[in-house]
Amino acid sequence: FGSRIGDALPTQTDSPPCSLIDFAMADEDQPKKRTFRKFSYRGIDLDKLLDMSNQDLMELFRARQRRKFSRGIKRAPITLLKKLRKSKRETSYGEKPEAVKTHLRNMVIVPEMIGSVVGVYNGKQFINVEIKPEMIGHYLAEFSITYKPIKHGRAGMAGKGAFIPLK
Repeated sequence: FGSRIGDALPTQTDSPPCSLIDFAMADEDQPKKRTFRKFSYRGIDLDKLLDMSNQDLMELFRARQRRKFSRGIKRAPITLLKKLRKSKRETSYGEKPEAVKTHLRNMVIVPEMIGSVVGVYNGKQFINVEIKPEMIGHYLAEFSITYKPIKHGRAGMAGKGAFIPLK
């Protein structure tokens, strides 16, 4: 207990010169390559998701989506997928495909739809939604808002509306 604070710290006298400076200089010479994060849905890469059968894909989805798939895929979603395939085929490389309009807000987004543009009806108009990998397993309706968010005005304007008379 009777030691001084300075005695407790170990000292290194024969340490080699710091090589971190050399690494920093080497990094400055080469331009940084931007690496994109590889997308995976529940631990499975996008390439493997595209190759999966509907049954295997269904097992990855959440319970509500699994139930929807287990009860059978109806005619309308299959027609939408065919139209999306056609619009993708007809576009040249590097361009966005033509939007396919639909009322199917309850359609589950599957990996095959990635890169497509879907016009989802919100009750008044079609809102274009570009399908991205992060949207897999969600419904089309989640990306097409059905109401216009209100912007509150000044406090105390309850019954008067926006009209303020000149005095």
